[in-house]
Amino acid sequence: MTTARAHLTRDDLAPLAREALGRAPAAVTRLRGGSKKGVYRLALDNGRTAIAYVWSPEEDYWGAADADIRDPFAHASGLGLFLSAHDRLTELGVRTPRLLFADEEAEHLPVFAAVVEDIRGGSLETLLRSDPGAARVPLARLAGTLGVLRECTAPGYGKAALVEEGGEPLGSSCEQVVADRAVRDIEELAGRDPRVREVGLPLAERVRELYDAVEPRDSTSLVHGELGPDHVLVTEEGDPALIDIEGLMYFDAEWEHVFLRLRFGPAYDVLRTAELDEDRMRLYRLAMHLNLVAGPLRLLDGDFPDREPMRDIAESNLRQVLSLLRGAS
Repeated sequence: MTTARAHLTRDDLAPLAREALGRAPAAVTRLRGGSKKGVYRLALDNGRTAIAYVWSPEEDYWGAADADIRDPFAHASGLGLFLSAHDRLTELGVRTPRLLFADEEAEHLPVFAAVVEDIRGGSLETLLRSDPGAARVPLARLAGTLGVLRECTAPGYGKAALVEEGGEPLGSSCEQVVADRAVRDIEELAGRDPRVREVGLPLAERVRELYDAVEPRDSTSLVHGELGPDHVLVTEEGDPALIDIEGLMYFDAEWEHVFLRLRFGPAYDVLRTAELDEDRMRLYRLAMHLNLVAGPLRLLDGDFPDREPMRDIAESNLRQVLSLLRGAS
């Protein structure tokens, strides 16, 4: 039995709140769902609330502190990536919770932290489930946001912070990075699940076949990287506000849209665009499902508390992988 992690208390967060908001919080609530950083709601005695992001090994269930920023898919966590993404999105007019304070010197906690606006309208995921009619406006506006991101292009690829500083990523192209990671996921999963072990060779051959069908491309666009409806908050005005933005990168829009289609289900029709390459979509779909098996299983190797949903994600995506392979036969 694993020992529960020690999360921050009101007293722990008081110095950060005083600096950011002018007073200590009357109450603190740790919000559920995060696996890479701690997310805390700070409630003041005057009724105001704000959100504290805390990047700490104690809050990161992936345990990947030394990620290589040159890898587009390296662990997307940390104040530096957050600030870079926040600045870029703000420049583009893309809504995200407003930054109130960034503790770049770790003066108010022994780790890096930031305080942002608390958008209390809930997530688009919740709204789609509870009131699909009311979700139409933020969903349509999210389609506009995706258009803004798609028009922000670069000749290279990689994490936004790396590309905008002129750095060189690992690999030679988006499709090569995706295909290579998919093959590594197959090799890892073959050691975990007999169903993958039985089809490992044809599965890897299918990845290479899909990769070979992709034509080269000389530019990329800005993508969130993990844009599910749970990573979109809804403001009082009905605007979508993107959260968990540390993975912002320049990459193929098809990568974003494979994830959007997977996570939004029927609502994806509003977000769909004709400007996508079907060959890339086929490669990225298989690779995405593979990673959504491997990733959750890695997380479950540790002490992540919400275990059943992760097992369900892994099992559901493994079924999709096997179905895609059968469909290609």
